[in-house]
Amino acid sequence: MKKIAAGEFKARCLALMEDVRATRQPIVITKRGKPVAKLVPAGPEKDEWIGRLKGKMRIVGDIESPVVPLEDWEVLR
Repeated sequence: MKKIAAGEFKARCLALMEDVRATRQPIVITKRGKPVAKLVPAGPEKDEWIGRLKGKMRIVGDIESPVVPLEDWEVLR
């Protein structure tokens, strides 16, 4: 993981952010040789529940009609 001093990060902030976006490699920002922050690439937001499985499954056939014809159902009396 790449390390960079806070002063150098301040001077090259925008270029470093673009580098992290392009390479997907985080950068540790140090102050007096000790890590104080980490610049990581942003990922897609995963908080949305609706639509989370989009593209993960495929519906084949008629999902509205029952598998067994209604005439063959056993009804509790």
